[in-house]
Amino acid sequence: MIALTFDLGTSSTKAALWDGAQLIAMARASIETSHPEPRRAEQDPGEWWASVVEVCAELRSSDDDRYRAVEAVGFSAARETFALFDAALAPLDPGIVWSDRRAVDEAGGLGDPAAFRSRTGVIATPGCCAAKVRWVMAHEPERWRAARWLLAPRDLVVARMTGEVVTDETLASRTGLYDLDGTLLEPDAAAVLPPVVPSTTTLAGAAGAAELGLREGVRIVIGGGDRACEVLGVGATTRAPMVSWGTTANVSVPCDGPADSLPTVAQVSRGALGGYVVEAGLSAAGAAIAWLARLTGRGHDDLLAAAASVPAGAGGVVALPWLAGARAPWWHPDVHAAFLGLTEAHGPAELARAVVEGIAYDVARCVELVAPSAEELALAGAGAANPVWREIVAAVTGQPITRRVIDDAASVGARLLLPAALGETLPLDDLSPVVARDEPDDELVRLYDSLRETADALASAVIDSS
Repeated sequence: MIALTFDLGTSSTKAALWDGAQLIAMARASIETSHPEPRRAEQDPGEWWASVVEVCAELRSSDDDRYRAVEAVGFSAARETFALFDAALAPLDPGIVWSDRRAVDEAGGLGDPAAFRSRTGVIATPGCCAAKVRWVMAHEPERWRAARWLLAPRDLVVARMTGEVVTDETLASRTGLYDLDGTLLEPDAAAVLPPVVPSTTTLAGAAGAAELGLREGVRIVIGGGDRACEVLGVGATTRAPMVSWGTTANVSVPCDGPADSLPTVAQVSRGALGGYVVEAGLSAAGAAIAWLARLTGRGHDDLLAAAASVPAGAGGVVALPWLAGARAPWWHPDVHAAFLGLTEAHGPAELARAVVEGIAYDVARCVELVAPSAEELALAGAGAANPVWREIVAAVTGQPITRRVIDDAASVGARLLLPAALGETLPLDDLSPVVARDEPDDELVRLYDSLRETADALASAVIDSS
């Protein structure tokens, strides 16, 4: 089967062309996030579709024959980002990104935090989608009344391609608008929310698909959220949790349930093929390096290369890379990023090393939180290709790491959902086999064990003082 998958991320849209289990080509288009005020993160919803058009044009130019023979399309997508649209799918306002934290008062109005978490699987913070929906109702009532749909980027793209407006259980379960069984908790939003359907729901391509150069009637499998796809794409288990590095970092494990048996120390969403995903999402990973690159005028890859040249401990610099608040495992959204231990002798290389180490410390804390029986880590995302990240995360966690041939596990998961939806068989190891299993360096493990004591103490002190 010739297949096309989209990974609709926060900072970019990626498209992959597949011939059976073989990845033929990939294309990427950037999406800009603006920060017009503190706590705000917005996108132009027009870029969501434009980025899809761009990556499809690139794939057509690389292999037109196979592109035009595409039989099925699948999706992985970032969650919690949304915008309001009219009945013609024209945006009414900027998209509000998942990392936006404007809804401080509204988060407090969601009720008892423990009860909200137990009911929805979502932690009630100003970044919670349900809180931001309430913010829009309160602060932009005219736009709210004019809206026909409240859509995530994936929902918009599917609607443009098929003429049908739906969302799936994995995205809906991360909004805080539904309980873990799928019951709507926010009746005032019911009129603008799309119907919730399984991730394997298959629709027929219409005019929008033809606009992308796809044949009429191409099968569109709506797919799932990025974490639900990533755990499929690396074969994650409680023994081998998924650790991803993308715009942010995340530790996730699949669980069968039932919902009331799941851990209450992290967030929970629905799985793309049933069950649940227990997840601990950090504040920033690639986004933190990108921020440092803008600040220093150094390139992203250049900074990571420079970080590799700095000894463990970053010359005494400790970074708390909480640019979007201290998310997992801390859950203190009002506590922000900091560098400690800076001197005039430090430069971009030490800052970059400290950022990577800071992310690894939070990953280690999250592994201990959601997968205490872990025996190895299954890496995903762009960071899996970076040797400094692999070395540091293995040493800080003390865990072996596995890497599959395709680092973009979200795209692999989207590809795996196609046979699940269409009644075919495609084993993960045929699609993306394990290509490396690296043991942590014993000397680095001992060194980071001692360094983490300081990092833990500083992180706790910053949180306690905020």
